[in-house]
Amino acid sequence: MSSTATFEVFRDNADEWRWRLVATNGNIIADSGEGYRSKQGVKRGIESVKRSAAGAEIQFLEGN
Repeated sequence: MSSTATFEVFRDNADEWRWRLVATNGNIIADSGEGYRSKQGVKRGIESVKRSAAGAEIQFLEGN
């Protein structure tokens, strides 16, 4: 079993590429939220998340 989370890439029922981030315990902790037309597009989406998430701030919204 891996000691880090893993990005899984797959095709959905609409034949679009998607990704999901799976924790070491097997739980899905994030997903693409949208389909990509190409494998290159889904790779760019993953790289964008990797670059952006490390420095992302936490914002609590009122009423939540």
